[in-house]
Amino acid sequence: MMGQVGRNQASQLLHNKFVVVLGDSIQRSVYKDLVLLLQKDAYLTSSQLKSKGELSFENDCLVEGGRLGPMNNGTSYREVRQYRTDHHLVRFYFVTRVFSPYMKSILADFDHGLKPDLIIVNSCVWDVSRYSREWALEYRDNLCKFFVQLKNTLPEHSMVVWNMTMPLGKKLVGGFLVPEIQHVGPLLRFDVIEANFCGATLANEFGFDVLDMHFQFRFSLHLRTNDGVHWNAVAHRKMTCLMLEHAAQAWAVQLSNPDDGKTGYLPQLLQSPCPQTLNSSGLKPEQPRQHNGFGPQFYVEDIPPPFTAGYRSFETDTLGGGDSSAPSWPVNNLVMKQKHRRPYNPYTREKPRYLYKN
Repeated sequence: MMGQVGRNQASQLLHNKFVVVLGDSIQRSVYKDLVLLLQKDAYLTSSQLKSKGELSFENDCLVEGGRLGPMNNGTSYREVRQYRTDHHLVRFYFVTRVFSPYMKSILADFDHGLKPDLIIVNSCVWDVSRYSREWALEYRDNLCKFFVQLKNTLPEHSMVVWNMTMPLGKKLVGGFLVPEIQHVGPLLRFDVIEANFCGATLANEFGFDVLDMHFQFRFSLHLRTNDGVHWNAVAHRKMTCLMLEHAAQAWAVQLSNPDDGKTGYLPQLLQSPCPQTLNSSGLKPEQPRQHNGFGPQFYVEDIPPPFTAGYRSFETDTLGGGDSSAPSWPVNNLVMKQKHRRPYNPYTREKPRYLYKN
């Protein structure tokens, strides 16, 4: 059962971490809820969820696009946001296609600049609706190119989480659904299921982590807004908790129980088959503590030493030779566990009758 992650837990878990969120308007709300949670235990308001391209949101800043450029619902719309403090850096890029010249420029920034510790990414609805109705082969090809480029760009310690697209409604009313493609609206919820399978399968083959948000929210459709696409503040907080708990598990950090009456946060290093020798600062002696482009306060350590060394990557090899095929990576048994059960439609509002039988 998923627990509630509070401000103190989120702040400590992402201490000195560079988090990047890539995707559409749903991912923008993911970014906003994370930025809000890092500052206070509160939910997003309806206006905050609906706003896009604003100059500032909860002490963040608009870096590029948005109200600094033309506001539109086209595929060329850009929006780059950033929230930065002495110990946190969260950045959001609005993308309408999983792999494009714009995505190449984003990955080039990572290649020549600060490397993200965590990337939360999803791109699906725009890919399957705005470019071609024969989207399947092109979407799969773009996914492969994107994942290969990520492998070639990011260091081994970076964790990539592919968020599967959440369930769409029968009737859609959204900014992306321009009049030219309104006739495909009733079919998109089925296209998303097919695209989710493709994206999750490829991400798993490339060794990236997958969070099945479609499955997690299949019985929470009452949290979806009236436009059939977006979700309310409660749903986004549930998404944030799922992602943070997954990150904590991957980094071998045990989150404290927010209901145990303690006001602080006590991270505990889980048992690892590969123990490391640490110095007094909690780092390996040969590991430099450098964060280019940030002030000295960004990497000052004021939390228990085991926390910063708690991450153990599930990836043991690197992608070689520029091969465009998916490399062979060990399967992460903590992600996408298979549960054997009787077949039924998992995307209906109500559970099957046999689940209620004694």
